[in-house]
Amino acid sequence: MKSITVQQLRDREATPLIDVREPDEFAGGHVPGAVNLPMSRIGDLLDQLPDGAFDVICQVGGRSARVVEALEARGFDATNVEGGTGAWISSGFPVDR
Repeated sequence: MKSITVQQLRDREATPLIDVREPDEFAGGHVPGAVNLPMSRIGDLLDQLPDGAFDVICQVGGRSARVVEALEARGFDATNVEGGTGAWISSGFPVDR
């Protein structure tokens, strides 16, 4: 499984970011530009995933890692964000609400 740090995520350009947390978690604060496709519904939302490579984030990295593994098995080019939104916020990076 491919993974990146939040520092690497901050420096990425034009790579879509999928946040797999639940809508209430997402509304509480998320990485700017992230799209919310909850893990609990991801199987029903596969048609909404980007074409090509994209990154996947959750709160600390566990859920996103499981989602990345499942998506890779289906042929998607997904990368896990280590540390998740918690690490993003702890690093002092901007957050949208």
